Amino acid sequence: MSDFLDLGISEELNGRLNSIGITEPTSVQKKVIPLIAEGRNIMFQSETGTGKTFAYLLPLIEKIQKEDNPKKEVKILITSPTYELAGQIKSQIQLVSSLKCALCIGGAPISRQIEMLKEKPVIVIGGSSRLLELIHLKKLKADSVEALVLDEADRLLSPELREETIGLMERLPQKVQLIGNSATVSDFTRKTLEKARSSSTENGNPVELVELPPEDILRSKITHWAIFAEKRDKIDTLRSFINAVKPEKLIIFTSRTDQIENITSKLKYRKIECEGISGKSDKKERKTYFDRFKSGKLKILVTTDLASRGLDIPGITHVVQMDLPESTDFFIHRAGRTARAGQKGFNCVIGDEVELNKYASLEKKLKIKVFPKVLYSGKLLAPEEIEYKE
Repeated sequence: MSDFLDLGISEELNGRLNSIGITEPTSVQKKVIPLIAEGRNIMFQSETGTGKTFAYLLPLIEKIQKEDNPKKEVKILITSPTYELAGQIKSQIQLVSSLKCALCIGGAPISRQIEMLKEKPVIVIGGSSRLLELIHLKKLKADSVEALVLDEADRLLSPELREETIGLMERLPQKVQLIGNSATVSDFTRKTLEKARSSSTENGNPVELVELPPEDILRSKITHWAIFAEKRDKIDTLRSFINAVKPEKLIIFTSRTDQIENITSKLKYRKIECEGISGKSDKKERKTYFDRFKSGKLKILVTTDLASRGLDIPGITHVVQMDLPESTDFFIHRAGRTARAGQKGFNCVIGDEVELNKYASLEKKLKIKVFPKVLYSGKLLAPEEIEYKE
């Protein structure tokens, strides 16, 4: 199968893909599109940056557009763990389709979202909690839904979001096609989805786990650096790194929400333009900064792990991790914000002795090569280069 037409995607939809520069399906799209088109319940795992969103969107959109007399009801629910990812999914739908869709997320007025549902969207994207709330209020008809997508299923079934996500699955009829995706799939996620469609097994439609062979993006496309800095010196080290490397587009991660303001204020004081967002940021402010960063008007964004899941931001050349997350999966998702769509990128950890020891363990576990770096005379150098100059 060499193009989307071979996968059953119509000429019209194929033309729209071509207009945005997408001409060849990725490996995950080749594998997943036919399965979803057949109505199968699946959980598919593929690395970051491999085209998972269009892998499920295209066959679902195609199915709706083929209907002779489509009813103006909600046919597809897509739930995501963050506001930013939900907004990105909506944007991708609008790139290839004129189907009406609505964004229903928590933290925004539910009254406005109820009004949007009166406009008869066929696709609704949002957080599990808000979608479940709208169903309970009888503003969103569960019986009309034909497919439920869990985008970043591992995150949606993490302890803090698990109850609402499982509640949403239980509230929908068993006949609803269940589609999950993630760059990593835990045993808990797999078992939960299997249980959610256990009775479907009798009908020959259990949840299938589809794993794509790793494309080795973490090792082949991303160069990993390590810079030592004591905790008190980390932001100064970051500033020196930015001045030395002059990244075209940089995303900076920290695990601590209270560090966002600290990092951004100190960088701005040194005349380095940047903005910061976290889960506690105002939704409107988050959208403004995120849109500016995505468009390239803002070159540096500081954030917590809320932005490391699933977001496809073009042109990120560098990632800096100001600490190491507790989860290896989060490290992978952070690093995976660069080297998208076949490009190459750089992932740098600025850490103290304890963190760099942990980084060394990750190096072995993930089979990546980490290059130690030193900031010297305004340049980023390997330690041996400094010794040579001396």
